[in-house]
Amino acid sequence: MKILILTNKLPYPPRDGGSIATLNMITGLRDAGNKITCLALNTSKHPFPVDQIPVELSSSIRFIGVDCDSSIRPLRLGSNLLFSSHPYIAERFNNKVFRISLSSLLQKESFDIIQLEGPYPGVYLDVIRNESKAIISLRAHNVEHLIWKRKALHERSPLNRWYMNNLARRLKAYELEVAHRIDRLIPISDYDRTYFREQGIQRPSLTIPAGLILSNYPLTELPFTPTIFFIGALDWMPNQEGLNWFLQKVFHKLLTELPELRFHVAGRNAPSSFEKRFNHPNIVYHGEVSDARSFMQSYHLMVAPLLTGSGIRIKILEGMALGRPVVTTSTGIEGIPARIKQDVAVADKPYEFSNHIVRLLGDREESNRMRLDARKLIEENFDTLELSNRLTQFYKKEV
Repeated sequence: MKILILTNKLPYPPRDGGSIATLNMITGLRDAGNKITCLALNTSKHPFPVDQIPVELSSSIRFIGVDCDSSIRPLRLGSNLLFSSHPYIAERFNNKVFRISLSSLLQKESFDIIQLEGPYPGVYLDVIRNESKAIISLRAHNVEHLIWKRKALHERSPLNRWYMNNLARRLKAYELEVAHRIDRLIPISDYDRTYFREQGIQRPSLTIPAGLILSNYPLTELPFTPTIFFIGALDWMPNQEGLNWFLQKVFHKLLTELPELRFHVAGRNAPSSFEKRFNHPNIVYHGEVSDARSFMQSYHLMVAPLLTGSGIRIKILEGMALGRPVVTTSTGIEGIPARIKQDVAVADKPYEFSNHIVRLLGDREESNRMRLDARKLIEENFDTLELSNRLTQFYKKEV
C-alpha cells in the first residue's frame, strides 16, 4: 500500500516521545511492506534539514519537510481568544505553504491511506477530501484536551486555570470534530479508544500502542551506585509540573534516608527559571543529552512523576526496555498494561513514592526481578514490527 503520513513536526531526529512514536511507526510500516511518504511541518522550534536524515532512512522512506514558523505570537493568540472558537494550539499549525504543498502532492499522486499523526494535521482535512480518495486515518497519540483539563486542576493561578479550562473545551470540540471527519481511528491505548467511543465516535478502530525497535534497547546490568534519573522534554508542562512536585514533596524525604543519593536530570529546552530548581548539591543537571539510551543505562532507577497527561509515556517504555526499574504515578502508567509492583512501582502520594525508591535502591534482588519482568512486558506488547504488521492488515481490509 501507499501510505502518506502527515505530521506537525518532522519525526527526525527522534529526541522526544512524539517523534519516537511517529518514526518507529513509519519504519515499522515500511518494514511491513508499505511504501511510505512523510509530509511534515519543519517548524522553527524543531528545525532539521531533511537532506541530513540518514541514508538508511531516506533511501526507503520519502521525507518532505515544509519550513514554517509555528511559534506562539501574542497578538494572534489574543485575537484567537477573543474572536474565535477554535484552539490556537491547532490554528498555529494551519500553514499556507504546507497547504499548497499537500494539495500539489495529492494532485500528482494517489495514496491508499493518509494517516494523520495526532489531531493537528486535521486542519488540512478539507484539502485531503478535495484532492484525494484515500482512506483517512487518525493516529491519536493521546486525548489532547485531557492534558490541559488535568493541568488546570493543579493550577493555582485563577487566570491560568481559566485559560487552561477554556483551551481544554476548545480542544475537546476540535478533537471530536476531527475524529468525526476521518474514516479510521488508531488510538494509542484502550483507555483512549474507550473515551472516543463514549463520545460517539463509531469509526472502525484498532488500538496500536507506541512501539519500540527492541534491537535498539539492549538489556544491561544495573549500576552498583544507587542513583535515580529523570529524562524528558523540559519545555513540556506536564514534565515541569511533575518535576516540581517531585522536588518539593519527595526529594527531601529521600535525602533523609539516602543523604548521598544523586538525582540525574536530562531534558531539552528548559526555561532558565526552571533550571534554577536543579541548583542542589545532590542534583546533576545534564541538559539535553546526545544519547538518551546511554544516559538511562548509566543510572539505577527511573522516576517519572507525572501528574497530568494522556496516551503513553514513551520514555517509560524506553526505561523498561533497557531494564531500569521505574517508579511512576497512576497517570504515568496509563496505557501501559503493567502489573503494579511486579513490572513497575506506582504511587501518587509523596511518602509512598519515596518509599518505593528507597526499597528498590536497597534491594538489588527486587530491582533485578522488576527490570526483567518489565523487559518481558515490553517484548510482548510493544514490538514495533509486530504492531505495524497488525496495523497493515487492518488497513488492507479497508482498501
